[in-house]
Amino acid sequence: MLKILFIGDIVGETGRVCVAKYLSDNRQSYDIVIANGENSAGGKGISKNVFYEMINCGIDVVTLGNHTFARKDVFEIIDDPRIVRPLNYPEGNVGHGHYIMNLANGIKVAIVNLLGRVFTVECLDCPFRAIENFLPKIYNETKIIVVDFHAEATSEKNAMKHFLDGKVSALLGTHTHVATNDVHITSNGTGYVTDVGMCGPKNSVIGLVPEIIIKRFLLCTPQKFVVATGPAQFNAVDYS
Repeated sequence: MLKILFIGDIVGETGRVCVAKYLSDNRQSYDIVIANGENSAGGKGISKNVFYEMINCGIDVVTLGNHTFARKDVFEIIDDPRIVRPLNYPEGNVGHGHYIMNLANGIKVAIVNLLGRVFTVECLDCPFRAIENFLPKIYNETKIIVVDFHAEATSEKNAMKHFLDGKVSALLGTHTHVATNDVHITSNGTGYVTDVGMCGPKNSVIGLVPEIIIKRFLLCTPQKFVVATGPAQFNAVDYS
């Protein structure tokens, strides 16, 4: 039986250390490990060094989101097939919106990344139409499809669940860093959760120093993101 581990948003060094520790003890239990890494470098974006650090600790595929292009050196690695940026970035952008992983037993698994538009980046192409147009191409190679839907609004994620019900193997929400208690299999067999959650500092505001985020709310001005320290939490789902 194929077993896939999907790790929620990795936030900064605390999140990376937490994930590395878990995988050092459990990597052999999974055929594929996927992780959202768009906050893995300093809490915003992904860097070249951080990407290779995650690959070396046992992650097979790294998905991204609205901070895909937050760091300049991402352009040195964005064409690596193991990095999957949102499929619905407008045509002409660098990188790949999907990756097909070939396992030793001949099984192929497609990993797709989508980015929601509600409260995120509204100038993106429609994620619904993007995946609808793309699925026929994927079906020619495999019917095992895992989608990371990086989106803010629960309504958009739930709508996508109904839109893709029975068309993909799993639709896993990321971005809010808050795990939701709604893991289930849909009526037509798609695994779903609105948000997987995060791997990062437990005593934080979605992985960041609370005082800085509180100041942002009080003053309504931008504040530099600083990843919190201390004990970590590990949020992930597995799919068989």
